[in-house]
Amino acid sequence: MSAVIPIFDVEYDHPEPSANTCDTRHAWARVPIEPLPHERAELKERIKRLLKERNAVMVSHYYVHPDLQDLAEETGGIVSDSLEMARFGRDHPATTLVVSGVRFMGETSKILSPEKRVLMPDLDATCSLDLGCPADEFSAFCDQHPDRTVVVYANTSAAVKARSDWLVTSSCALDIVSALKAKGHKILWAPDKHLGSYIQRETGADMVLWNGACIVHDEFKAFELVELKKQYPKAKVLVHPESPADVIALADAVGSTSAILRAASEMDAHEFIVATDNGMMHKLRTLNPGKFFIEAPTAGNSATCKSCAHCPWMAMNGLAGLAHVLETGANEVHVDPAMGLRARLPIDRMLAFTAALKAGQPAGSLVPNIGAA
Repeated sequence: MSAVIPIFDVEYDHPEPSANTCDTRHAWARVPIEPLPHERAELKERIKRLLKERNAVMVSHYYVHPDLQDLAEETGGIVSDSLEMARFGRDHPATTLVVSGVRFMGETSKILSPEKRVLMPDLDATCSLDLGCPADEFSAFCDQHPDRTVVVYANTSAAVKARSDWLVTSSCALDIVSALKAKGHKILWAPDKHLGSYIQRETGADMVLWNGACIVHDEFKAFELVELKKQYPKAKVLVHPESPADVIALADAVGSTSAILRAASEMDAHEFIVATDNGMMHKLRTLNPGKFFIEAPTAGNSATCKSCAHCPWMAMNGLAGLAHVLETGANEVHVDPAMGLRARLPIDRMLAFTAALKAGQPAGSLVPNIGAA
């Protein structure tokens, strides 16, 4: 039986909207000024030089600016979903990781690589799911359900991870929850209610859900998607599971960012409607030059000043900020060592599970709730 609990409405302090900020219902984000063409070229060359000098590597998410995606790949870094970002940063020999994404991604990199320096273009780049799941309230919720195994999404703070038994990303959540269910576990899930509901429907697991949502995916609307499908009747619909259930119901394929990329490459279709952050469009179009990708429609109070489906915090990552942190060492991510050790347990369980799954081996033992920490 799935249930959704109330959650405190979290406010993120913000200034008055201006040309360089994005206003949302509960958040704000500074948008970097777009460099001129000659400035862009100069910044890229400076960053390439600094990466070598600092023994640093770029770890970028699919949702950040195309410049940061391309530059990561050009310099031996990675562009990926949060699961592969975590693996790559842990295993790469660089002593400095430059994470272009949002705060929880930098924290996860630091937790997995405490001996490395982790820098981010802007430490204020956060996430509505992280903001909407305060660690103290979440810990109290866990204490109310001591018989449940605590499974949290990657989009959470280090403190919330430290309180959990398992970490999952959207690319491995179904497999891990299915394995837990098979061993008789009841699940406490946080923070994304849409992803949690999707997992519950697909696995039949006994789950209680935290009531959080991504401000980008929550804005996709089924009635607008139906109308768009009328304009593109041959288009296949690709949907991220952080989207509402009625949007997911219209999908031809549902999955993580990596799964969406695979579906676009493998499906026998020319047109695709994509319901995820529009930062994905760069990689989709780069990998599939003969195919046509259309952004799924939003309605109501859009996540980014009605600019349609782009995370305002992902937009805070820019070339100038990246060059600045490499030059100065500013915006270093710090995680309390004791908390980092506790938070690493569920992350390591996830990574070991997915590695075993990939190798076709048993995923190993599953553990009960580890208690408040």
